[in-house]
Amino acid sequence: MTRFYAVLLSAVLLCGATAVAADETLVDLTREEIEVIVRDYLVEHPEVVIEALRAYEKQLADQQAAEADRAMTELADEIFNDPETPFGGDPDGEIVIVEFFDYRCGYCRRSAPDLFALRDEMDGVKVIYKEFPILGDASRLAAVAALAARNQGLYEPFHELLMTAESNFSEAEILDLAEYVGLDTDQLREDMADPEIQAYLSRTDTLARTLGVGGTPAFIVNGTLYPGALSRSDFERLIEAAGG
Repeated sequence: MTRFYAVLLSAVLLCGATAVAADETLVDLTREEIEVIVRDYLVEHPEVVIEALRAYEKQLADQQAAEADRAMTELADEIFNDPETPFGGDPDGEIVIVEFFDYRCGYCRRSAPDLFALRDEMDGVKVIYKEFPILGDASRLAAVAALAARNQGLYEPFHELLMTAESNFSEAEILDLAEYVGLDTDQLREDMADPEIQAYLSRTDTLARTLGVGGTPAFIVNGTLYPGALSRSDFERLIEAAGG
C-alpha cells in the first residue's frame, strides 16, 4: 500500500497547498508541519481519500492488465499451442477459449455446461483445457486422473463428467467415474503415476500465475484474460466484441 499512500499524499499536498501561508513554501516546512496540513485537510475533505483510493486501484488494475498482456504475448505458444494440453471443439477454430479450472471449484462447475454447449453448438470454437488444481489434494488427484486419461483417448468425456458429476473426488469416486466413461482403471492408475503429469501441472501453475491468474475459473477469450465465471451469454458477447 506504499504506492497508495504516495498517491494520497500527492493529492493532499496538491489540493491543500493553499492552506500554507502565502510566504511559506512546502520545502520550508518540517515533516511535522506537513503532517498537520495533511491531517487537517483530510478532516475537512475526507472525499480525497476515496478519490485517491480509486485512482490507486485503477493504476494497479491498469498495471496488472499491461503485465498480463505482455505475458500473453511472450507465452502465446505455451498458452495456445502446447501439445500436452487437452482441447475440444474445432481444432482449427478461429474462436479460441482457454480455461484455467479446478474440478472442485463451484464457479468452474457453474460455467461448465454453458462452455460445453457453446463448444458443441457454435461453429469454429476451440476450447483449451488448462488443469489448474488449487483447492487441495482432491483437486490435484482429479486433475492427474483426467490428464492420465489422455493415453486412452478419453480425456474430454472424463473431463466433462468430472466437471458435472456430484463427487467428493476421493480416489474411489474418481475411478468409478473413470469406469463409467469406459476407461480401463488399471491402466489409468498406472498412467497416473507418470511423473510427466506432475511436471505438466507445475508448468501450468507457473503459466497461470505469470499471467496473473490467482483463482479459478479464468478464461482467455480470443487473447484477452477474463477472471471469474462466465455464462453462455457472456461468452457470446465477448466473442462478438472480438469480431468472432
